[in-house]
Amino acid sequence: MSELSDITRAIIGGTLIGIASSLFLVFKGRVFGVSGLLGMSIDESNFKGWRMLMVAFLIIGGGLSNYLIEGDIGARIYEYRSIGYLVFGGLLIGFGTRMGSGCTSGHGVCGISRLSPRSIVATVTFMFAGAAAVYFIKTFLGA
Repeated sequence: MSELSDITRAIIGGTLIGIASSLFLVFKGRVFGVSGLLGMSIDESNFKGWRMLMVAFLIIGGGLSNYLIEGDIGARIYEYRSIGYLVFGGLLIGFGTRMGSGCTSGHGVCGISRLSPRSIVATVTFMFAGAAAVYFIKTFLGA
Protein backbone atom coordinates (compact mmCIF):
# COMPACT_ATOMS: atom_id res chain seq x y z
CA MET A 1 0.00 0.00 0.00
CA SER A 2 1.35 3.46 -0.83
CA GLU A 3 2.40 5.68 2.03
CA LEU A 4 -0.01 8.46 2.91
CA SER A 5 1.03 12.05 3.50
CA ASP A 6 0.99 13.43 7.03
CA ILE A 7 -1.92 15.71 6.10
CA THR A 8 -3.96 12.77 4.84
CA ARG A 9 -3.21 10.86 8.04
CA ALA A 10 -4.31 13.87 10.10
CA ILE A 11 -7.57 14.18 8.16
CA ILE A 12 -8.33 10.47 8.55
CA GLY A 13 -7.39 10.47 12.24
CA GLY A 14 -9.33 13.63 13.00
CA THR A 15 -12.40 12.31 11.23
CA LEU A 16 -12.26 9.03 13.17
CA ILE A 17 -11.81 10.87 16.48
CA GLY A 18 -14.79 13.09 15.67
CA ILE A 19 -16.96 10.10 14.81
CA ALA A 20 -15.88 8.22 17.94
CA SER A 21 -16.53 11.28 20.15
CA SER A 22 -19.99 11.76 18.64
CA LEU A 23 -20.90 8.10 19.06
CA PHE A 24 -19.63 8.13 22.65
CA LEU A 25 -21.82 11.15 23.43
CA VAL A 26 -24.86 9.58 21.77
CA PHE A 27 -24.53 6.13 23.36
CA LYS A 28 -23.01 6.97 26.76
CA GLY A 29 -24.27 10.52 27.21
CA ARG A 30 -20.76 11.61 28.20
CA VAL A 31 -17.95 13.70 26.76
CA PHE A 32 -15.16 11.54 25.33
CA GLY A 33 -12.00 12.43 27.25
CA VAL A 34 -9.26 9.82 27.03
CA SER A 35 -7.33 11.03 30.09
CA GLY A 36 -10.49 10.81 32.17
CA LEU A 37 -11.20 7.31 30.86
CA LEU A 38 -7.69 6.17 31.63
CA GLY A 39 -7.54 7.85 35.03
CA MET A 40 -10.87 6.45 36.13
CA SER A 41 -10.13 2.98 34.77
CA ILE A 42 -7.14 2.65 37.13
CA ASP A 43 -8.93 4.26 40.11
CA GLU A 44 -10.18 1.30 42.16
CA SER A 45 -12.93 3.30 43.88
CA ASN A 46 -14.44 4.32 40.54
CA PHE A 47 -13.57 1.28 38.40
CA LYS A 48 -15.92 0.37 35.60
CA GLY A 49 -14.94 -2.28 33.07
CA TRP A 50 -16.21 -0.35 30.06
CA ARG A 51 -13.60 2.37 30.65
CA MET A 52 -10.73 -0.12 30.48
CA LEU A 53 -12.36 -1.66 27.41
CA MET A 54 -12.44 1.76 25.71
CA VAL A 55 -8.75 2.33 26.48
CA ALA A 56 -7.94 -1.14 25.10
CA PHE A 57 -9.95 -0.43 21.94
CA LEU A 58 -8.07 2.86 21.46
CA ILE A 59 -4.75 1.01 21.54
CA ILE A 60 -5.99 -1.84 19.34
CA GLY A 61 -7.64 0.62 16.93
CA GLY A 62 -4.43 2.60 16.57
CA GLY A 63 -2.44 -0.52 15.75
CA LEU A 64 -5.13 -1.83 13.39
CA SER A 65 -5.48 1.44 11.50
CA ASN A 66 -1.70 1.71 11.15
CA TYR A 67 -1.63 -1.86 9.83
CA LEU A 68 -4.38 -1.13 7.29
CA ILE A 69 -2.74 2.09 6.12
CA GLU A 70 0.98 1.27 6.37
CA GLY A 71 1.12 -2.52 6.51
CA ASP A 72 2.68 -2.75 9.99
CA ILE A 73 1.50 -2.26 13.57
CA GLY A 74 4.49 -0.26 14.90
CA ALA A 75 4.16 3.41 15.72
CA ARG A 76 6.33 5.76 13.67
CA ILE A 77 7.41 7.72 16.74
CA TYR A 78 9.90 4.98 17.65
CA GLU A 79 11.88 5.84 14.54
CA TYR A 80 12.60 9.31 15.90
CA ARG A 81 12.83 9.20 19.70
CA SER A 82 14.07 6.93 22.47
CA ILE A 83 11.87 5.21 25.04
CA GLY A 84 13.18 7.72 27.61
CA TYR A 85 11.70 10.61 25.62
CA LEU A 86 8.40 8.76 25.31
CA VAL A 87 8.19 7.99 29.04
CA PHE A 88 9.15 11.55 30.03
CA GLY A 89 6.65 12.97 27.54
CA GLY A 90 3.93 10.65 28.81
CA LEU A 91 4.53 11.75 32.39
CA LEU A 92 4.38 15.42 31.37
CA ILE A 93 1.14 14.79 29.49
CA GLY A 94 -0.33 13.01 32.51
CA PHE A 95 0.61 15.93 34.76
CA GLY A 96 -0.81 18.43 32.28
CA THR A 97 -4.11 16.63 31.88
CA ARG A 98 -4.56 16.59 35.66
CA MET A 99 -3.63 20.25 35.95
CA GLY A 100 -5.90 21.23 33.03
CA SER A 101 -8.77 18.93 34.04
CA GLY A 102 -8.73 17.17 30.69
CA CYS A 103 -6.83 16.37 27.53
CA THR A 104 -6.93 17.15 23.83
CA SER A 105 -9.84 14.83 23.16
CA GLY A 106 -11.91 16.18 26.05
CA HIS A 107 -11.15 19.88 25.67
CA GLY A 108 -9.95 20.15 22.07
CA VAL A 109 -12.49 17.94 20.34
CA CYS A 110 -15.52 17.77 22.61
CA GLY A 111 -15.20 21.00 24.59
CA ILE A 112 -14.57 23.33 21.66
CA SER A 113 -17.39 21.73 19.66
CA ARG A 114 -19.70 22.64 22.59
CA LEU A 115 -18.20 26.19 22.64
CA SER A 116 -17.00 25.74 26.22
CA PRO A 117 -14.90 28.79 27.23
CA ARG A 118 -12.88 26.66 29.66
CA SER A 119 -12.05 24.18 26.90
CA ILE A 120 -11.11 26.93 24.46
CA VAL A 121 -8.68 28.44 27.00
CA ALA A 122 -7.29 24.99 27.87
CA THR A 123 -6.78 24.10 24.19
CA VAL A 124 -5.05 27.38 23.36
CA THR A 125 -2.84 26.91 26.44
CA PHE A 126 -1.71 23.38 25.66
CA MET A 127 -1.19 24.15 21.98
CA PHE A 128 1.02 27.11 22.93
CA ALA A 129 2.88 25.03 25.54
CA GLY A 130 3.43 22.24 23.00
CA ALA A 131 4.80 24.63 20.39
CA ALA A 132 7.06 26.26 23.00
CA ALA A 133 8.34 22.85 24.11
CA VAL A 134 9.17 21.82 20.54
CA TYR A 135 10.94 25.12 19.94
CA PHE A 136 12.92 24.77 23.18
CA ILE A 137 13.93 21.16 22.52
CA LYS A 138 14.96 21.80 18.91
CA THR A 139 16.75 25.08 19.66
CA PHE A 140 18.52 24.33 22.91
CA LEU A 141 18.79 20.54 23.07
CA GLY A 142 19.35 19.94 19.36
CA ALA A 143 16.90 17.05 19.27
